[in-house]
Order: sequence, then structure tokens, then C-alpha cells
Amino acid sequence: MSAPRYTSIAFIHPDFDAAAGVPGLRITPSGRLATVTDAASIRQALLLLLSTRPGERVNRPTYGCHLFRLAFAPADDTTAGLAIHYVARAVEQWERRITVLSLDASRSPEDPEVLEVRLKYCVRTTQLEDEIAIALPVESGGAV
Repeated sequence: MSAPRYTSIAFIHPDFDAAAGVPGLRITPSGRLATVTDAASIRQALLLLLSTRPGERVNRPTYGCHLFRLAFAPADDTTAGLAIHYVARAVEQWERRITVLSLDASRSPEDPEVLEVRLKYCVRTTQLEDEIAIALPVESGGAV
């Protein structure tokens, strides 16, 4: 068995992984920082990328995604198109370890005030597929 290709510190994102437990860093029983490898590491990197506003990181001012700009925008085709554009640009620029299989945005059927952005991707080195769904609050007046 080979060593993991990618390793990162394990954390639970407060916006995307709330069902996994208390948000924050994970600690091992021995008191060390827990780590995740390979596909889980890439998933965490994508969640960080999509939830970071450009300018938040001092040494990487362009790192992040402009999805925050769409919060409470009208729920219409323009907002959905912009969400797709923002995610595609961020992933294209910052996450070269994946291939985007599909990227879609549409209003949630259960909640018209939520725009669901779904990113389906494939990890290039292992060919494992995964999907990330992001819920973005929008105004309910438009039609997507």
C-alpha cells in the first residue's frame, strides 16, 4: 500500500459539515491534530476555497470564491449563472487536483429562498468522484 498523496489537518466546517459534529479542528485521542488524506483532503480544500472571500488571506489576496456576493440576490437565472461562474473560476485557478464533471445552480424545491450550487468532481490521481452542495440564501422573488 502506498503513502497518501495528499494530507491535511482534519476539521469540520461550520457551514457545510454541521451534521458531522462540533465545528473546528479534530484532535486525536493522543492529543495531536487529526489528519485526513487523499479524497477527504481535497474535499476540505474545496470547502475552504468556496467559503473564503478573496482578500481574507493576507499572503494570497486572490484566493477564494466570490459566492458571498450573491447572498440575498434575486433567485433568477442571472444569479444562478453568476454562482456557476464564480465557482468555476475559483476551482480552475486554485484546485488543479480535480476535474469538474458538472456544475449546476438552481433554486431549492423545498425552500425558494435557497440557491443550491452543486459541484460534481473527479480526483485526477485516483479517479474517485465526489459531490459538494452549497446552499446560498437568496430572495424568493425570482424564478430559476
